[in-house]
Amino acid sequence: MESNLTIERRQEIFLALVKAQDSKVPVRESRTNAAKAFGLDVEEVKKIEKEGLEKEWPPLS
Repeated sequence: MESNLTIERRQEIFLALVKAQDSKVPVRESRTNAAKAFGLDVEEVKKIEKEGLEKEWPPLS
């Protein structure tokens, strides 16, 4: 994945997404909220989400 964000920052964003979705926040809303919170666009958040799922980042691992 090409990103100017560090892996630590991407993992932080991924964790926020997982926590929100585990708290029953709808997927689309969790992505929008994360994008706003971290100053990204939703497409970048989707890429981070996909990367985190593929690599089984915490809390998945």
